[in-house]
Amino acid sequence: MPAVEPFSWSHLNQWSLSPTPLIIMLVAILAYGWAVHRVPAWPAARTASYSAGIVVTFVATQSVIGVYDMHLHAAHMIQHLLLIMVAAPLFAFAAPLELLRRAVPSSEKLLGGVILRIVLHPLFGFALYAAFIPASHLSGLFDLMLRSMWFHHFEQVAFLVSGYLFFRHALGVENEDELHPGLRLVYVMAAVPIDTVTGLALAMSSHNPFPTYAQSMRSPADILNDIHLGGAIMWIGGDALMLLVLIPLVVRWLTFEAQRTKEIDAELDELGI
Repeated sequence: MPAVEPFSWSHLNQWSLSPTPLIIMLVAILAYGWAVHRVPAWPAARTASYSAGIVVTFVATQSVIGVYDMHLHAAHMIQHLLLIMVAAPLFAFAAPLELLRRAVPSSEKLLGGVILRIVLHPLFGFALYAAFIPASHLSGLFDLMLRSMWFHHFEQVAFLVSGYLFFRHALGVENEDELHPGLRLVYVMAAVPIDTVTGLALAMSSHNPFPTYAQSMRSPADILNDIHLGGAIMWIGGDALMLLVLIPLVVRWLTFEAQRTKEIDAELDELGI
């Protein structure tokens, strides 16, 4: 775990500019921009959503949050929520796979392969989310993240990937007909307890479950309070962000049902019923 000064509000202007994440983000921007250039009339809202996702990822990993994400449990949780519940849905709305399919027609064979069909299935996206969240916060994987910068970067990417695979089905931009709008609502609601239970387990912990934190200069009481705060952030913040996702899903479901009712009424009128 890298050494840093004890956090104070005067550190809010600190930045942690790491070459590896910056290079990955730059490549991601250039790749998406290249693909947009090849697809006429690609919706500007999707490009804006992708750009916003990159900005959120940059802030989450390179700002003061990134400076303290391996030192303060609360900072890690803020980063986690920004990546998996803010940046990932923005990337899902940007529909990168649909853009790839249009920009590079030969990619259709790859995207239609058996492995990707499994990975892009709703059950896989949900199962990955349900397994990764508790495993990365309640097991030895978290302590490994504190000891290894490379594993830490891997975990950040995993947050984005698992979040994207989950929210692409919830938002239905790339696969609008895959799930009924009402089922999308259930899909997201079923995931809410995952963050809630994980956050509560940390908020109610009676001891420090991560030995690497003990190497810091903080007292055991300060470490435990930090873990409790991180758990509360995951619990309350995660539930609040999921609620924000549920609101447009409810609106879309009601709109779908209203439109479907009109269509059924029109069909019955044509039949004279």
